[in-house]
Amino acid sequence: MDRTEPEKRPEILPNVFVRTAVESDAKRIAEIYNQGIEDRVATFQTVARSEADILGWMASGFPLVVSGGDMVMAFAVAQPYRSSPYYEGVREFSIYVARDGRGKGYGGIALSSLFDEVRARGWWKLVSRVFPENLASRKLLARLGFREVGTYEKHGKLDGAWRDVIIVEKLLV
Repeated sequence: MDRTEPEKRPEILPNVFVRTAVESDAKRIAEIYNQGIEDRVATFQTVARSEADILGWMASGFPLVVSGGDMVMAFAVAQPYRSSPYYEGVREFSIYVARDGRGKGYGGIALSSLFDEVRARGWWKLVSRVFPENLASRKLLARLGFREVGTYEKHGKLDGAWRDVIIVEKLLV
């Protein structure tokens, strides 16, 4: 993608909200994250997240955005990439969408709103890793201006099998 090209942001659908997460969202965010763990297409994580885990993210000040209709259907979060000070402006992001909300635009709305949160804090880059077969995530990320910069081969084991991941990045400046 030409970096001078404007960001392609999803349109807000009728009756869809997007906002910074609040404590009362923590249980639903954990449910959505746990669906991603169960489905084995989005994370190496195998231990379910709890409401307390999500409240810990909030207490740590991680930008956490939710979107939905009648209820929270997706979340996007940016956490520190590395502890070294020269990486301070780089954040590792995650995005998860509830099973019954996938393909409906909730993920794109949450992630594009996370861009604003990250920029407001003076951070300039988002990075993550995606399983190669997670085509829905790869298409979403490409549409939002992320570029695939390489592959980590045999990056980790999930259920006893080596898994590769595709590295993605987006400059926000």
